[in-house]
Amino acid sequence: MTQAAKDATTQRLIKKYPNRRLYDTQTSTYITLTDVKQLVLANEDFQVVDAKSGEDLTRSILLQIILEEESGGMPMFSSGMLAQIIRFYGHAMQGVMGTFLEKNIQAFMDIQDRMAEQSKGMYGNQVAPEAWAQFMNVQTPVLQNMMNSYIDQSKNLFVQMQDQMQDQTRSMFSAFPFNPNAPKDSKK
Repeated sequence: MTQAAKDATTQRLIKKYPNRRLYDTQTSTYITLTDVKQLVLANEDFQVVDAKSGEDLTRSILLQIILEEESGGMPMFSSGMLAQIIRFYGHAMQGVMGTFLEKNIQAFMDIQDRMAEQSKGMYGNQVAPEAWAQFMNVQTPVLQNMMNSYIDQSKNLFVQMQDQMQDQTRSMFSAFPFNPNAPKDSKK
C-alpha cells in the first residue's frame, strides 16, 4: 500500500455542508468546532472538505478555531503581533516567515515535551494537573528567559544570513556596468 493510501485510510474525514454543519464520517455524526478542537488536542489526523466540491477546508476551520480562542478571555497574540503577521502577506519574505514560525513553534513543543518527560522521571506518571500548573508557574520565568535567549540567537543568525545574502548579491552584480551609488541624472 502506498503512503498516500495509508494516509487516506488513517486520516479522519470531516465534511462541511452548505448549511455550515460539519459531519464526521468516522462517527457518522454532526460535530461542532469545539469537537474539531478536541481532535486537534488529541493529535488526531483529520481533513475537512467541502461536501460538494471536495475542496480542502482544513486550514479555514483551524483558523476559525484560532479566532474563537483569540476572542475568548486569554488571547495568545497581541494586536501588534497580528499586524506584523499581516504585513508579511505578499512580502518577499512571506515563505520564510511561515517556515520560521512553524520551526519555532515546533522547537517550543519539543522543549515542552522534554520538560514533561523530565517531570515524569522525577515524579513518575502520577503528576496531577494542579501540580503541573504549579510547576509551570515556577518555571515560567526560566522558560521565558530560555526562549528569549533562543529568539535572540535566531535573530542574530537571521541578520547574519541577511548580510551574507547582501554580500552575495553585491558580488553577483559587481560584474554589471552600473554603479548603484552613482548620482542620478537630473536632466530628465
